[in-house]
Amino acid sequence: MNRAGPAIETLLRRLVDIPPDFLDEPRLEVGGRVHVAALVNDLAYRHGKRANAVALSRFDAAQPQAERNRLALAMIAVWLLADDWFVGAQLAHEDVLRVLDAGVAEMAAATPAHKFASDPDRREELVRSVLARLGFRPAQETVEQATDRLSAVSSTERRRLLDASRSAQERARAVREALVRKAAEESADKFTRE
Repeated sequence: MNRAGPAIETLLRRLVDIPPDFLDEPRLEVGGRVHVAALVNDLAYRHGKRANAVALSRFDAAQPQAERNRLALAMIAVWLLADDWFVGAQLAHEDVLRVLDAGVAEMAAATPAHKFASDPDRREELVRSVLARLGFRPAQETVEQATDRLSAVSSTERRRLLDASRSAQERARAVREALVRKAAEESADKFTRE
């Protein structure tokens, strides 16, 4: 996030104005209308690149129901990355594909895809996550401000913190139980010696 990116308001507005076609159902084995791999290829072409068949295969559903949310969010991310600012930034093709693949998969695991277009906090999360994964921060923000705000709106960060909290609680419970067992054993040893 060392490089200044676009004004975040511009990208948030772009998500508010997303065309209905980008919110349509992704094409799966049965059903759906939008070929996500074709959208990704069109985005690569808009960025002056060509996506190879191996990269595009990640955007065809191998397990339709498990992949639906990820592919739906990839469609929304394609719309965001088609913004003139991203095209003008001459991004590395591999970085764009990594955002559309791993970055989108991480967010899709935590939140329904269409919330990233309809909910203000999720829109901000998507914009900030995409910028951060590409090494940018919103214009007029310091690295610290951008990092703090991303942590505040990130559902994946919130989920990670909740998981860490649950693990810590589980470890604390196990320690308490071990201490109780040890105290009971020491008490039993003391009783048998007397």
